[in-house]
Amino acid sequence: MEHVLDRKRALCLLQIIETGTVRGAAEVLELDPSVVSRAVAKLEEDLGVALLERRGRGVVATDAGRLLALFARRQQDLSDTFMAEINNLKNAQRGHVELVFGEGFVDLVLESVLQGFLRKHPDVTYSIQVAGTDETVRHILEDLAHIGFAFQPPNDVRLRSHYSRVSPIRAHVRKDHPLARRRRALTLADLAPHQGAALAESFGVRKHVQAAELEEHITLKPMLVTNSFKVLWEFAAMGLGYILTPRSVPLKGPQFKQLVSLPLASPILNNSRIHVITRAGRPLSPVADSLLRHVVKAFPLI
Repeated sequence: MEHVLDRKRALCLLQIIETGTVRGAAEVLELDPSVVSRAVAKLEEDLGVALLERRGRGVVATDAGRLLALFARRQQDLSDTFMAEINNLKNAQRGHVELVFGEGFVDLVLESVLQGFLRKHPDVTYSIQVAGTDETVRHILEDLAHIGFAFQPPNDVRLRSHYSRVSPIRAHVRKDHPLARRRRALTLADLAPHQGAALAESFGVRKHVQAAELEEHITLKPMLVTNSFKVLWEFAAMGLGYILTPRSVPLKGPQFKQLVSLPLASPILNNSRIHVITRAGRPLSPVADSLLRHVVKAFPLI
């Protein structure tokens, strides 16, 4: 196995998977394409399974290729963690941290939580991926990100939640919308006759709303489905209908001053939570661990 996981050969495989072509990987690694091809061929020979298959003009990983790539990443993480702990044990001032969170967290996380850490650690580099809940969880489980921020992630033993807090889902409409005149918490049946917009099903917010629909025996039929929180909020600001989403930070822009947030009667929607997650059992580098501790400490203050 040590021979199979020769670091240079595994790196060739990882780069091919990331770029989609042997030539693209060769350019990144500054190697001749034939060298990259031979490296992967040797891996396939040693394992006795195909690691890549042709798809159009490029290549994609087989199941065995993805498994080997994931194992190689984790082995590299262990190596990187060891070296980072040796080199940065005292101050954790250098390193690289990969983060993933939904668009709804951008203002909340960047300005209120990360800004201070970034200013204090100018020699640390960061990668930030913006994704829905499903993609956020995938990035964490496949070790493509160290730390994730997710709305109502699945109850998975492979995930570790370091911090969570209630973030109720509310209905948001413009002040002149008929629903704004209601003086009680709204049921989903109250929303059903009106036009609405919803997030795509890959988002934790949409999954939570769907759970409430099952509980109340109501099926909402949004006129607009989007993967963008900005589009969602603009839909409500234009007076086109209601939206269902948490509101964790003040919205910027004069158009949003005409919006009102309306409470919902659903216990499910009132007990939704946001979480800060990592993969259970993954050893974080000192700088990633330092950022995680900063996040957990900062979140209760916002």
